[in-house]
Amino acid sequence: MPESKSPTSPLTVLILAAGQGTRMNSDLPKVLQPLAGKPLLAHVLDAAASLRPSVLHVVYGHGGEQVRATFAAVTHGGIPLRWTLQAEQLGTGHAVAQAMPAVDDAQLVLVLYGDVPLIRPETLQELIALADARSLALLTVMLDDPTGYGRVVRGAAGEVQGVVEHKDAGAAQRAIREGNSGILVAPAALLRRWLVQLKSNNAQREYYLTDVVAMAVRDGIAVRPLVAPTAGEVLGVNDKLQLAELEALYRRQRAEALMRAGVTVIDPARLDVRGEVTVGRDVQLDVNVVLEGPVHLGDGVHIGPNCVISATRIGAGTEIRPNCVIERAEIGERCQIGPFSRMRPEARLADEVHLGNFVEVKKSDVGRGSKINHLSYVGDSTVGSRVNIGAGTITCNYDGANKWRTEIGDDVFIGSGSMLVAPVKIGDGATIGAGSTITRDAPAKQLTLERGKQQTLEKWQRPTKKT
Repeated sequence: MPESKSPTSPLTVLILAAGQGTRMNSDLPKVLQPLAGKPLLAHVLDAAASLRPSVLHVVYGHGGEQVRATFAAVTHGGIPLRWTLQAEQLGTGHAVAQAMPAVDDAQLVLVLYGDVPLIRPETLQELIALADARSLALLTVMLDDPTGYGRVVRGAAGEVQGVVEHKDAGAAQRAIREGNSGILVAPAALLRRWLVQLKSNNAQREYYLTDVVAMAVRDGIAVRPLVAPTAGEVLGVNDKLQLAELEALYRRQRAEALMRAGVTVIDPARLDVRGEVTVGRDVQLDVNVVLEGPVHLGDGVHIGPNCVISATRIGAGTEIRPNCVIERAEIGERCQIGPFSRMRPEARLADEVHLGNFVEVKKSDVGRGSKINHLSYVGDSTVGSRVNIGAGTITCNYDGANKWRTEIGDDVFIGSGSMLVAPVKIGDGATIGAGSTITRDAPAKQLTLERGKQQTLEKWQRPTKKT
C-alpha cells in the first residue's frame, strides 16, 4: 500500500469501531469479521497508517477486549495505536467525543469507520489536502440508491449547507442522490467546540457527528466536499450479505490490479487475492486460484486451477499444476509442481525440481534437478541434486516424541516403496532397492536393500464370510 507524504498539519486518525453489528448474527464483533482473510478493522488501520499520522486512535465498544486482543501491538504500521472505550453507543458524535481528550488542538482529525474497509489512501490524501485550521473537508458519494445514507444538502451555488440523516429527511431531501460517507477531516480545536454543542433531538436519539457540518457553516468555516471516485470504497458492512458484496468487489479490484501489471487472469471472478502479491512478466493464473500474501511470482510463472499459494516465493518459469497447496515455501526456477502436490512450511526447492502427484514436502531442502514424482512424503530432510525418489517413498522422521532428519546425497536413486527411517544418511550416488526399509546409513555408490524372504503357503485358505 503506498505511503503518503506527511500532511501539512499534524494528523490524528480516529477510527470508530464500537458498533455491535447485531445484523451479523455472529459472536464475532463486527469489525473483526473477515474480508480477504483479515478483519475489517485491519483494512482500515492499514489505509490509515499509510498516511503517516501522529497516532491511530480506535474507539471500541462491543466485544472490545476481543478487538483489542486481536490488535495487541502498541503500533500498527509503525504508527502508535491508542484505544478509547465507548461504554454506551450514543452515536458517532458521542464516539468521537470520547477520544478527543487525547487529541491536541493543533492536530487535524480524520474520522474513519472500522466497518468501511475499502477506503483508498489516495482518496484520503486528497481529502486531507482540503482541510486546514479554518476548513472542514467532507467525503461524499453519489449513489443510485442512497437509502439509509445521510443526504448532503447544498445551496443554489453548490455550497454544502449541512447533512440530514435518512430517518430525519423529508421527501425532497430523500430525493438527493449525494450521500454522506461519514468520513471527514476537521481541525481539532473547532471539532472539540462543536462536539459539546451536539443535541440528540432526532429520530434515533443519538449525537450525530454529521451535525458539525451545519455548525461549521454557521460559524463561517469553509466546508470543502470531495466526491468519492467510486461508491465501493465508502460502503459499510452491516450484515453477511453486504460483507459478501464487498468481498466480491475487493476480489475484482485485486484481479484488475494484477491484470494491469501484465498478469493473464483466466477468469477474474474466480481469483482470490489476500495480502501483498508481487509479480514478474507473463504470469498466468487459472481459475479458482487463491493467493495469500506475501506471495511473489517470478517471470513466466503459471498457476493451474484450484491452487492455494500462501506466503511463498516462486521462481521464474515454474509451473504449478492443478490442485496444489503451497504454504510458506520457496520454489526455484523452472520447477514443475503437481498436480495434487502439497508443500508445507519451510520446504525449499532449488531450480528444475519436479514434484508430482500426491507428493508432500515439509521442512526440507531439495537440490537442483531432483525428482519426487509419485505418492511420496519427504519431511525434515536434505535432498541433494539430481536425486530420483521413487513412488511411495517415505522419510520416517517422527518417532512419537522427536523429529529426526534424513540426509540424501547427490545422484541418489531411491527405489519405489522405500522407508527411510531417520536419522539416516544416504551417500552420494547410492541406490536403494525398491521395497526397502533403511534404518542404517547407506554407503555412497553402492546398492543397499532390505527385504524379507518371500514365501508361498501352499495350503493356505482365504477366510470366507459366514452365510
